[in-house]
Amino acid sequence: MTSPDITLPKLSPGAESAAPPTLPAPRPARGKPRLRALDGLRLVAALMVAAYHYGGRDGEIAEAWGSSPKQQFPTASEWFAYGCLGVQIFFVISGFVICMSGWGRPLRSFFASRASRLLPSYWAAIVLVTAVFALPAVAYEAVSPSDALVNLTMLQQPLGADRVLGVCWTLWAELRFYALFALCVVMPGATRARVVLFCAVWTLAAAVAEAADQPLLDLVLMPQYAPFFVGGIGIYLLHRDRRDLTAWGITGVSWLIGQHYAVDQLWHAPNPDFFSYRSSVGIMAVVTAGFAAVLLIALGRLDRANWRWLTVAGALTYPFYLVHEHLGWVTVEVLHRHLGLPSYATLGLTIATMLVLAWLLNRYVEERLTPLIRNGLNRSLTTATARPK
Repeated sequence: MTSPDITLPKLSPGAESAAPPTLPAPRPARGKPRLRALDGLRLVAALMVAAYHYGGRDGEIAEAWGSSPKQQFPTASEWFAYGCLGVQIFFVISGFVICMSGWGRPLRSFFASRASRLLPSYWAAIVLVTAVFALPAVAYEAVSPSDALVNLTMLQQPLGADRVLGVCWTLWAELRFYALFALCVVMPGATRARVVLFCAVWTLAAAVAEAADQPLLDLVLMPQYAPFFVGGIGIYLLHRDRRDLTAWGITGVSWLIGQHYAVDQLWHAPNPDFFSYRSSVGIMAVVTAGFAAVLLIALGRLDRANWRWLTVAGALTYPFYLVHEHLGWVTVEVLHRHLGLPSYATLGLTIATMLVLAWLLNRYVEERLTPLIRNGLNRSLTTATARPK
């Protein structure tokens, strides 16, 4: 579901909750125009994931509707099922913006920026969902108090704790990407040669990890997600220089591998026992559209989409992404089963409600806590590194 400063930046999603990446709204680098079209694309990806969670899968959402989403949306549910691929689009965007954020930035500043962007809304969402699920009138089971506290660290998945937010599995993938990029690129200092080497080595190592079938290698190298992050990095290199043939190669190879993993994870032969059927051509088309959209933005082809409201859209994406799934179940149940609103009205009002909640989180949590955390971490880390040994 991330985003740093950007300018002119299974686990099958069908089995897991789709999600970042997601992620906090980027700010423009000093003196450079904001890529507002990228803000809009982030919101589109988040709405794709929401459509998947509300109408493109079974599970708890079927309890909220009172029947399978196939009955609520007989035609649209098949299209909503493709919405889980919004996660892959998030990962491509994340590769772009993280490379942008880490270029020319010391490690302490990179860490402070990432932590201050991710944590405020995340903490608020953990507390909010835990509190709502603890209400006697809510039918969904809350996690234990101990697991809820572990969730505040963002390390609940590797520690084996129950997740408060279904979408947080994507944040765990994002954190591992940040760590790899920080260690290999930001710490020694970002240069084009170092970034190209990082992309090449990670792509090859991820392929080796897939062949080796070793859990530790899979955990670190994330073969099924690596091509999307690497593809975003390649697109950022093209943003810097569209004539860079190596960057075109990185982007092309990443797309080829990425569509393979997407089809491998989501395609199955037509089977009436499965909730939905996604064609391989449809999966490839969505992945291709995601890569193409980020590429067009990076090359300046969508600069005309410079509307100010897109900046607001980008700011709402991360908190919306965090809260929409679990709180959406509660909202759908109230609107559809208790108030009797029709399916499409419930869908629209649920998305609108989650966007309003996202605005509140952005306005009263992110805007207040993000600068405090960022400045505090920068001061602390600067002081720590400046102390004589």
